[in-house]
Amino acid sequence: MNSTVAPPILRRLGALGDETRTRILALVERSEFTVNELCSVLQLAQPTISRHLKTLSSQEWVEARADGRNRHYRLNPGLDDPARALWRIVREEIGRGVVYSADAERARAVLDHRRLRSAEFFAETAERWDEMRAELFGSAAGLAPLLGLVESSWVVGDLGSGTGALTARLAPFARRVIGVDRSTEMLATAEVRLADIDNTELRRGDLETLPLEDEELDLAILALVLHYVVDPPRVLDEVHRALTPGGRLLLLDMRPHDRRGRYYEEMGHISPGFERERIEVWLSEAGFEDARVTFLPPDPAATGPLLFLASARA
Repeated sequence: MNSTVAPPILRRLGALGDETRTRILALVERSEFTVNELCSVLQLAQPTISRHLKTLSSQEWVEARADGRNRHYRLNPGLDDPARALWRIVREEIGRGVVYSADAERARAVLDHRRLRSAEFFAETAERWDEMRAELFGSAAGLAPLLGLVESSWVVGDLGSGTGALTARLAPFARRVIGVDRSTEMLATAEVRLADIDNTELRRGDLETLPLEDEELDLAILALVLHYVVDPPRVLDEVHRALTPGGRLLLLDMRPHDRRGRYYEEMGHISPGFERERIEVWLSEAGFEDARVTFLPPDPAATGPLLFLASARA
């Protein structure tokens, strides 16, 4: 007598032969649900829901995530291609049924209740949220999503890199990051910071005569350094030369302010900030296109001048 082991797809077919189970799958495909929530949506008793979830779990249609006393069920993300194809066929056939439309409507009410709980949390903690987020994720949390816009194939120039803090943050997102600074002391500190980061390089030089090859960079960043240079238009000319066609420039600096004496004497500033029109003209004359200058909102914790962010394409 010959015996063969049935393919997994055949073993899973049985789980789809009951409408309650297909109703559950239609729900947990879109979002996680607890047993109590499924009882509310499907209007069935808890033992019935639990029994069907046990079958779906044993056939690997769903998986559960523990959260305190609750278990949150969702469609198994590890389903193989045959099982996914089978479920798509079944879902297409059942999706137009009245009972499934009613389930979806009740599910929206459950999800809206979740959103309300979330809204209440943020309403209670709005004033402390920035502090809480910084405590949880560090001060770079707000910057991290923007760094994700950096392509992994790019060479990025951190121009006026100082102690290498921004260079270090950029390194995980780019193919290579080149930090340029004219201060030997700053570069020495940066070398220590970047010692274990392989895709970074430091070069000593002035921004007016960048130690970079033509079209070496895909992205150039000038972060709070332009007010330290004698000839800003020359710097922008050099940045344009070092960028590939279509490469991007990000320029962060100060708006005009009236603290000239202190900043000149104590911090070595050369320029007391820049007007929007001035930056736009300089960028145009340097050959940049699609220039945009945006005033950044004040940071309540900051004691310095207001800032702007400019972006442009070579």
